[in-house]
Amino acid sequence: MQHAGPQGAHGSPDTGAPVSQPAAARVPQQLRAADVNRGRPAASGPTARPDAAAGTPVAGARGEHTHSEAPIPLPRAERARPVVQRSSVRGQILDALRTALVGGELAPGEVYSAPALGDRFGVSATPVREAMQQLALEGAVEVVPNRGFRVVARGARELAELAEIRALIELPVLLRLARTVPAERWTELRPLAEATARAASTGCRATYAETDRAFHRAVLSLSGNTQLVQIADDLHRRAQWPLVDTKADTGRAALMKDAAAHTTLLDALIDRDVQLVQSLTRNHVTGAH
Repeated sequence: MQHAGPQGAHGSPDTGAPVSQPAAARVPQQLRAADVNRGRPAASGPTARPDAAAGTPVAGARGEHTHSEAPIPLPRAERARPVVQRSSVRGQILDALRTALVGGELAPGEVYSAPALGDRFGVSATPVREAMQQLALEGAVEVVPNRGFRVVARGARELAELAEIRALIELPVLLRLARTVPAERWTELRPLAEATARAASTGCRATYAETDRAFHRAVLSLSGNTQLVQIADDLHRRAQWPLVDTKADTGRAALMKDAAAHTTLLDALIDRDVQLVQSLTRNHVTGAH
């Protein structure tokens, strides 16, 4: 791991207490769809001048308690990363938190404070708090005054509601595209479908989630409606968060089955089999992982 040079003392953003600037630390990052498509891990880099190194306690925000929180697991594999700008730290933290949510490392119902997570990721509480506020807007977490953020505990009912909304949005679009888009355009999407299969074979939900959404974005983008693609992608992301009251299989076999549906759907779209497209889309969205 690369280290930044010595830094001067600065006040903590939460308490005002002097905190020495430690060496740079890396921010965890999920595997990207494009990297899976190339068949190799993603590469990114150490953050530029974070405010605290991993493993060094960061002064807690007012009213936020960190002494009783369980450590947040770090990614299983370290990767070489190019240097990134300070402005990208919040985005990297947001990606890392989303990966932790999908992978179940941030447990539903548990409360996490920004200083504790910042300590784990090797940055100050500020970018973590900003990222958590974004996740709150997305419905993944909720603010707990004077404590931090609680991961929303969702059940099968919430997942069914999301599936219903996705079907209402995506199904009419796919039926129209099945009648109008030429076969060669669908053929161009096969590499993305194959990427989902490779990601599913790893058994990693976070890796599969990224490639799964990339495939669906590419399909819907043929509609030419940018707003529709963004809304559908947001709903899809929410549907990928883990549940707390279900015994549904979410292992490697289930991911492989879900990925195989992408290839089957492409075949039906190429053949312009509208009835099959309708059936496949409804079943796929309802049983999405």
